Amino acid sequence: MKSTSLSLIAGAVALAAVTGFAAVNVPDGTATTTAKPAARLPVERSSLLCPAPGLSDLAETEYTSFTPAAKSGDAPGPAGTAELLSSTAAGAAGKSKDKKTKKADPDKPVVLLKAPGKPATAEASGADAPALIGTATGLLAPGWTAQQTTTVEAGDGRGLLGVSCTAPDTGFWFPAASTAKSREDYVHLTNPDDTAAVADIELYGPDGTLKSDVGEGITVPARSGVRVLISTLTSKAVDDVTVHVTTRTGRVGAVVRAADDESGSDWLSASAEPASTLVLPGIPADATSVRLVAFAPGDDDADLTVKLLGKTGAISPAGHEDLHVKSRMTAGVDLKDLTRGEPGSLLLTPSDGKATPVVAALRVVRGKGDKREVGYIPATGPVGARATVADNRAKGSVLSLTAPGAAGTVEVTASAGSRGGTPVSKTYQVAAGATVAVIPPVPAGLKGTYALTVRTRSGGPVHAARTLMVPMDGIPMFTVQTLPDDRGTVEVPAAEQDLSVLDD
Repeated sequence: MKSTSLSLIAGAVALAAVTGFAAVNVPDGTATTTAKPAARLPVERSSLLCPAPGLSDLAETEYTSFTPAAKSGDAPGPAGTAELLSSTAAGAAGKSKDKKTKKADPDKPVVLLKAPGKPATAEASGADAPALIGTATGLLAPGWTAQQTTTVEAGDGRGLLGVSCTAPDTGFWFPAASTAKSREDYVHLTNPDDTAAVADIELYGPDGTLKSDVGEGITVPARSGVRVLISTLTSKAVDDVTVHVTTRTGRVGAVVRAADDESGSDWLSASAEPASTLVLPGIPADATSVRLVAFAPGDDDADLTVKLLGKTGAISPAGHEDLHVKSRMTAGVDLKDLTRGEPGSLLLTPSDGKATPVVAALRVVRGKGDKREVGYIPATGPVGARATVADNRAKGSVLSLTAPGAAGTVEVTASAGSRGGTPVSKTYQVAAGATVAVIPPVPAGLKGTYALTVRTRSGGPVHAARTLMVPMDGIPMFTVQTLPDDRGTVEVPAAEQDLSVLDD
């Protein structure tokens, strides 16, 4: 073959490897065109970061790591690993649930997941437990999730605090934080990489930016975590604050620990990315107080229609049908006990037809008087192809499913237990504009904890949240975790060439 022909074909192959498309002219002038649509393939690596759970010597923390089992017929791949490691050598998390307490080795996994389909668990005690840095590869990477659940029975920060460990990123939005005197809110930043990250924290109140120089250029050392008390970043005490975390260099995991003098504490996870329509699923039926906090990060004000998606469909909360959010100003509204004994979800849509991006979160209280407990629900995306939440117990879990548009059908699978049990699945139908709250299926013969995996089977998008309830001394302790799509697959361009080889 002539060298010019070889060069032409080599160039076409390189193009096909990038785009999945090649058009090749062979020496006789014949053109052969091949194209193949991009394929969705399982991710080969996942990263998760769990914040340091401490601040109280009474804190008892449980970690659960889980990857859904592969579907029948999926191509086999490398087994891989899934490890959660201590971010620091000192104060490493403590013990496996089924083994005697021992000092942790910073190079040894705090939680080691060995196979898909069965959770792995560990425990930590006290205020010195560090942030955890995790990586999953091979078959353990697609859909890998980790849950951190902390119980503080009394004193500062009392409550049940739950958080799904976060993937590292360069930007996060947290509506529903506060710098009020009754609150003690910390931003936890965790750096998974081998070089330092530099982050900025911006605060926005009802009147706009809360100016501060202290929130700029915060260094997060390599493979380490730091926490920042947000009330030290400004001199203003404000009830409703939106926190914006960005990085100048590197990436971090970010989450806010919000504590109230009267109603306990919980983790506030980041809102979904700014969008003109938002869904906040999983308001408990017995909520005694619900506060909506929203923020418009762009140059335009946002006018929103507020709908409660209940058991029988969508209704407008009396007196709170609309919400005006000024540009770069935080808006908060007290919706009180809007669910009135029935589970529900909130849907925010543009009321003027103008698609203005916003972020939002709910501050939810259960109980009354000195027996109140707080939890947070950020706006979240649909479960999509698949979403998972770990650390479910034999009792105390409630799964909320809501279909903001067309009706949808999902399949819910309860995994094997961490110490025994057989998986079980059940299908649920969700009517258009409604919320269904169910006691999820429990593995047969359950021992330990288990994971719930939700898959969309038909119809419109479904949003989901899991409420975990652990009552203690008359206090209805609870925490809510949303279930966005786990992004366990990625679109990969496919290359296919039909290259004719002609003799010289």
